[in-house]
Amino acid sequence: MGGGAAGPTIRMASTGTHGAGGVACCFCRCCTCIHIEFLKTLPGMVKVAEAVISSLIQYLLINYGLRYSATIGSAYESALTTCSACFLNSAVLLACYIVSEKSYRLIRSSLFELMFNALASFLYLSSASYLAFATKMFLWGQYLLTPGFDVYPAMSAAYMLCGVVGVLHGVDAYYSYKHYTGSW
Repeated sequence: MGGGAAGPTIRMASTGTHGAGGVACCFCRCCTCIHIEFLKTLPGMVKVAEAVISSLIQYLLINYGLRYSATIGSAYESALTTCSACFLNSAVLLACYIVSEKSYRLIRSSLFELMFNALASFLYLSSASYLAFATKMFLWGQYLLTPGFDVYPAMSAAYMLCGVVGVLHGVDAYYSYKHYTGSW
């Protein structure tokens, strides 16, 4: 019969959860293009936490720190710029991952996700330490002398949350690296 064996058959294994995508509605699934299962994974929970905490930091910085931005100085601008840029990027990635499982697999395994999370971690941690220094240096005295001076606790919460989200981005960078190298 020709003497040659047929080559191996290669089948792509489904690594995702597309079959379970969408929203359960009665006896069927609706909107199966939505990848809700992503939110139940560790990377999904981390990405949601990054977006939520970043929006909270941005709220604190704008609503409490804007009046004192000249007093705080460039630490305020650094924290606000870092928070705004990383929030926007995390929110867009989160939206892409929820809408499309294919986008999740392609972007998550790319160098972009790894570099973004590593840079975001560095920027958040450095702006957290800079904002902490400026808050202690320039606002602590006013907080002790002025009753009802609410900017000091808000800026303290902002730099602590910057540290938390910096660590989250570091964890996300680690998992992105694992996904990038294929050892995930």
